[in-house]
Amino acid sequence: MRVHVVSDVHGAVEALARAGEGADALVVLGDLVDFVDYRDPAGGILGRVLGSEVSSQFARLRTAGDRDALISYVREAWARVDDAPAVVEEAVREQYDKLFAAVTAPTYAIPGNVDLARLWPDYARPGLTLPDGRVVTIGGLRFGFIGGAPLPPGLAPRHSGPWTPHLLPADEYTTAAHALDRVDVLCSHVPPAVPELAFDVVTRRAEASSHALLDVVRRDRPRAALFGHVHQPVAPRVRVGRTECVNVGHFRRTGTPYVLRW
Repeated sequence: MRVHVVSDVHGAVEALARAGEGADALVVLGDLVDFVDYRDPAGGILGRVLGSEVSSQFARLRTAGDRDALISYVREAWARVDDAPAVVEEAVREQYDKLFAAVTAPTYAIPGNVDLARLWPDYARPGLTLPDGRVVTIGGLRFGFIGGAPLPPGLAPRHSGPWTPHLLPADEYTTAAHALDRVDVLCSHVPPAVPELAFDVVTRRAEASSHALLDVVRRDRPRAALFGHVHQPVAPRVRVGRTECVNVGHFRRTGTPYVLRW
């Protein structure tokens, strides 16, 4: 059995169309949307709608880690757009139309933190399974899926304009992860809470990770825990007990899927 796994697609339609070549199945671990293009400020939804200056300032504030300033700045920027929620949804749907149509192999996909998860049910079809929060059997192995990203304990989701990241309250995320029943492969968007997996050496900050996912790794001792989210981690893989915890890579940059064989 050969399964290809990708994460952090961020609008790379052509590469996604090739990702399933030679595979029995394709697993997509979220962040399909290209919302902010950090390499090209004029790209991404933010750059195309609000302009490169807004996109660049968004990137600077996010890198600085000033969440309140970032939310305030984004709200003010979107306030200048008539019916901004409709504009954002149209732009996201335009990307999803192409991205979901591009996958060819039997595909299992979960949303990441930049995805609009409420739109995903519209794209379900034969050959495209949306297994967030469930365990499904692929080639005889039990794959458990958890999408989105957890907020720090005590924080509730905050709406920063017409686009809100797919961030879940910590207790909700923990409940969903713990509810997975005996997995052979754990698939999530964010990594288990292992410092080397969560720290990004370019942004110089710890990105979202989950202690609940680490609990599942220690409880079930799966053969692999697969995830993305951190684009430039200190370590792309760490062994926890018998489990190989692997960042499958920033697919937008590499265009190469991680290959899982058994």
